[in-house]
Amino acid sequence: MAGALSLAWGVTAHRPALLRQVLRSFSVTAVRNQETGAAVAAASIDSRKSPLILDEKFPDSNSIVVPREAWIETLDTSAASTQNYAHTKVRSEVRGGGKKPWPQKGLGRARHGSIRSPLWRGGGVTHGPRAYTTHFYMLPFSKRLQGLTATLSAKFAQDDLKIVESLDMPSDEAGYLEQLCENRRWGISVLFVDDSDIMPRNITLASDTLRHMNLMPVYGLNVHSMLKHETLVLTVAAVRRIEERILYHFRRPDLPKENMKRFRM
Repeated sequence: MAGALSLAWGVTAHRPALLRQVLRSFSVTAVRNQETGAAVAAASIDSRKSPLILDEKFPDSNSIVVPREAWIETLDTSAASTQNYAHTKVRSEVRGGGKKPWPQKGLGRARHGSIRSPLWRGGGVTHGPRAYTTHFYMLPFSKRLQGLTATLSAKFAQDDLKIVESLDMPSDEAGYLEQLCENRRWGISVLFVDDSDIMPRNITLASDTLRHMNLMPVYGLNVHSMLKHETLVLTVAAVRRIEERILYHFRRPDLPKENMKRFRM
């Protein structure tokens, strides 16, 4: 898994503050064992046991390089979730105007059929903003895959991706979870990801009142949620599931080669 999530790139100055915060300087060696060069994970979320060697658990991982443009484009889709509430009425929605203001012929006046025509004051509006219009659009599959891989790679390279054996905790108090994250220097916002949507009871109760610490199943993992949190904590089961799906899609024979030509295996 360590090889599958390795990536390095420069900082871009043309993105929002969220991108500038994430794309800071980093050191890949900070998350590797100094003796073996392998990525390590704690045995449990609050255990003092010896760490696990991830390269031994996932020997089939390969190095993947992803362009940062795909990741940035994937993040920009979050703006598509906004809705426009500005609304103007067309001529059929304006009250009144059902009667023809004057006869078609005989008065020498311009012909009109309704006083609610866009030509009249108080009439309808043509090509105005319409409320409840969404700008949502679905990125191509290859772009979504690139964005997910690039975000995981950035988190891993910046030492913001932590891997634990499980999310079990001895206490269900929110203060205990906050103190645990502070002792491990995980930052103020943490996203915990497990392979199932049924989380352990203690961490569920502890994070219920903490708005900056959230739980998420692995099937809901997305670019925006990972970048919104300072630290990403994955269980070993979640890492195994992510690696399985990413490597499967990288090796799919039915994907057009031109869509995957930016990846280097």
